[in-house]
Amino acid sequence: MTAIARPGQYQEETAAEIAAPAPPAITRRSEEESTTGGRGLAYSALALSILSLFILPVLFGAAGIVLGFMARRRGSSIGTWAIGIGTISILVGIFILPFF
Repeated sequence: MTAIARPGQYQEETAAEIAAPAPPAITRRSEEESTTGGRGLAYSALALSILSLFILPVLFGAAGIVLGFMARRRGSSIGTWAIGIGTISILVGIFILPFF
């Protein structure tokens, strides 16, 4: 048996699902663990940013900036230096070095 839809009558199927709320996906780390993890990342970011002043400024500078942001998020203030040096290196490499 088929139903014929008439103007003014709607044949809709609706459903509602109820699920338990999911637990939060992000867990906080201890202060000591986050600082230690950020320090090694920050020093590698700083090394890449300083290296970018001499070799491949766009590539190494961008890598230093990305690692610097990751280190800064983990709580290391050295990441800020890596971001600054990497940015300066990219700007010098793009706008000033081509004229020499």
